[in-house]
Amino acid sequence: MFLEEVVRVLRDERVRFAVAGGFAVALHGALRGTVDIDLVLALDRKSMRAAEKALTALGLVSRLPITADQVFHFRKEYIENRNLIAWNFYHPTDPTKLVDILITHDLRKLKTTQVRVGRSVIPILDIPSLIAMKKAANRPQDIEDVKALEGLK
Repeated sequence: MFLEEVVRVLRDERVRFAVAGGFAVALHGALRGTVDIDLVLALDRKSMRAAEKALTALGLVSRLPITADQVFHFRKEYIENRNLIAWNFYHPTDPTKLVDILITHDLRKLKTTQVRVGRSVIPILDIPSLIAMKKAANRPQDIEDVKALEGLK
């Protein structure tokens, strides 16, 4: 499973991360279909570089011609002036392999929990952190995700 591959390479590179977005919603037990894996990292240079190295080891490439150092240095500029909320990676020959690194949230300010998927134990955002993130995004799917997560409490 692609999620387990992503988790493995991130751990190999010692990246501090948690799964967010639709996968986290589904892993908490709400019905949710999604393809892309959203990640939240500790937003420091070391984590960004290590995540870039891990994802490229899986054959993923950055959708934009930017590097970890550029994302780290110009993150505020990208968010405020270019409306970039995630650094996107894709696989050139497999459109189902998508990973987004959310650059608007720092893992160090969020809470996580662990879930077992197959043989892997995967860190995901806890329900309150996920709800807060979804409410801030306020897109139609996020509103539905909030309702589903609140129904799990």
